[in-house]
Amino acid sequence: MSSIIHDKGVSSLTIFQCAPLRHALYKGGFLAVMLFAFVAGPHIAWAQTKAGNKENEGCVPVGSWTLPGGGKISGPDVIARAARNSVVLLGEMHDNPEHHRWQLQVLAALHAMRPDMVIGFEMFPRRVQKALDQWVAGEFSEAQFLAAADWNAVWGTDASLYLPLFHFARMNRVPMVALNIDARLRRATTQKGFEGVPENEREGVMPPAAPSTAYLDYLLPFYGEHERGGKKKGEANRDDPDFRRFVESQQLWDRAMAQAIHSALDRPGRPLVVGIMGSGHIKYGYGVPHQLKDLRVTDVGTLLPWNSGTHCGQVVGGLADAVFGVGSLAFVSHELPRQRLGIRFEVAQDGGARVLQVEKGSIAETAGIRDSDLIMEAAGVALKRINDIVDIVKRQAPGTWLPLKVKRGSETMEIIARFPAVPK
Repeated sequence: MSSIIHDKGVSSLTIFQCAPLRHALYKGGFLAVMLFAFVAGPHIAWAQTKAGNKENEGCVPVGSWTLPGGGKISGPDVIARAARNSVVLLGEMHDNPEHHRWQLQVLAALHAMRPDMVIGFEMFPRRVQKALDQWVAGEFSEAQFLAAADWNAVWGTDASLYLPLFHFARMNRVPMVALNIDARLRRATTQKGFEGVPENEREGVMPPAAPSTAYLDYLLPFYGEHERGGKKKGEANRDDPDFRRFVESQQLWDRAMAQAIHSALDRPGRPLVVGIMGSGHIKYGYGVPHQLKDLRVTDVGTLLPWNSGTHCGQVVGGLADAVFGVGSLAFVSHELPRQRLGIRFEVAQDGGARVLQVEKGSIAETAGIRDSDLIMEAAGVALKRINDIVDIVKRQAPGTWLPLKVKRGSETMEIIARFPAVPK
């Protein structure tokens, strides 16, 4: 389950992503050499298409590293500086394939310099840590791993975007660490505040360090876009109690990941810990870096991908240690993309898919599905297992309608999800 503020790209909150990518088959040593060469050099290794306003393309050229507020810097210098830290955080927009390719390249380059490494992933709650250990040990197939890690329930973004990262860890026997917490704890904190959650239900997460005023101002616009009961919050101020609970839920996420990273540093040899997470947890040092500092971990490197065409005014000092320009990938699929409904969910105790979050602009939102709705049936089939709704939506043909039996409070209704002729 991802948090709200990973980045402005709200499309990260999806149950299915379009066009699963065809990733090349890599050989461990060859991959590391080739990827390090890519990171060190100024050129893109695949075809890019120009995107965005040309006036905004010069500040972070595609295929080049830039110091926010500083200027260009070479790839080897970025990697060398990053490798001197105890922790390196790599940001992303979850459904952007370019960001994951960039992460893989940086991982390979860092691993070449610091082979004693641990990779932490926001995508996994700590309760599935055993599945990560078994995957790295070579005990699972891809399908077995994703099932054991409850991928479709707790994250849901197209797994093919992340599998190259998981395979890199397994090929190089790099331990993977689950950084996240269960969605129930986040929701409880949003509703009651951190102090309102019993200590034995906090999954060991300590009270977060107080947020800075700048972080509160950063979160306010995200809070205004957040919906509850089908309505946006709209304008709010820093002293709004509901906004403060919202902030606590975000900080809970940051603190949980910071604590997991801190624990990983205590492994023998004090390995380099690389964190894979949404960019919103990294930008300006407000999120995870702030919580790590409170835990007395101050040598933290922060690296972000930067989309071509993004407004140059955002590339300011303090944003991150360095940003890397990525463009739009020219990709053509020979298969129909998988359908996506646009929800995050969990399986309710008595069956059904409990909606945790509805993506803005999604098919689910258009159909009128709301947060906290319980989807009991899809196409007349009762939903009992995690993959039931996943499999049904995946098989939905473009241009067709999917009837859903939904319980909202004490009311039961039928909602029709209409899938476009050409999937979005």
